[in-house]
Formats: sequence, structure tokens, C-alpha cells
Amino acid sequence: MARMHTSRRGRSGSKRPLSKLPPSWVRFTPEEVEALVVKLAKEGMPPSKIGVVLRDQYAVPLVKLVTGKTILQILEQNNLRPPVPEDLANLLEKIRRVRLHLSKHRSDGHNIHRLQLIESKVRRLTKYYQSKGILPSGYDPLKA
Repeated sequence: MARMHTSRRGRSGSKRPLSKLPPSWVRFTPEEVEALVVKLAKEGMPPSKIGVVLRDQYAVPLVKLVTGKTILQILEQNNLRPPVPEDLANLLEKIRRVRLHLSKHRSDGHNIHRLQLIESKVRRLTKYYQSKGILPSGYDPLKA
């Protein structure tokens, strides 16, 4: 599948486990995995980083296989869900960095155009999350 604002294809990455059952070598119980997710979230880690840490340091290949719940569902049960979805927050941080760059380099036409493309991605994502009820209908992240 192609990327959004380029003619290139997406990057390859690691693949999710095919099995729907937890592997026999996972030594954590579902309660322990949930406690780890909550602990890492309280340390300020975003959900994707929590999944990477659990995979690499605790040998939990996929939280949903072990607990039956996704990381976001666990965070929501413990009132730790981030107020803005992670992908939208990452794009907003990217906009902040590009605007900081453009404040110093006003005639950088390439990055002016890139900023417009990032803002259009934010508008598209905001509209999607508003339709799903994750964000309130009047929420506009670009006005802030």
C-alpha cells in the first residue's frame, strides 16, 4: 500500500504473531501484564511504546493474546487513556517542530508545503476521530 503524500510505498516492519493463542513460553499471567501496562503508562509512556517495551524487555509478544484486551482498553479501564489519540498527538508535535523551524527560516518553501500536508493529515484524522466519538465534535487542534 502506498504512503499518503508521496509516490513511495510504505516501510516494512515486524509482523504480528499469527496465532490467536498466547505462546506457551510467556511466563506472565494476564493480571501481571495488566499491572505492567498500568505501571508503564503511569511512567508517561504512550501505548505504542508500552507495547514495544513489553515485547522487547518482558517477552510479551502481544498484550491482547495474553490478556484478551488491547493496551488502550486496559488504560481506559484504569482511567489512564490519553486525551488525544497517539497518532494525532504525534502529528501535532511534528507541526510544532516544523513551525518552530519556519519561524527561523521563513523562506523555506519545501517545509512550508510539508507543513500544509501535515495539517491536512491532522484535519483528516480529527474528522475520523470525531465521527467515531473519540474526540468532541467542536475539537480543532490546529486553532490552538
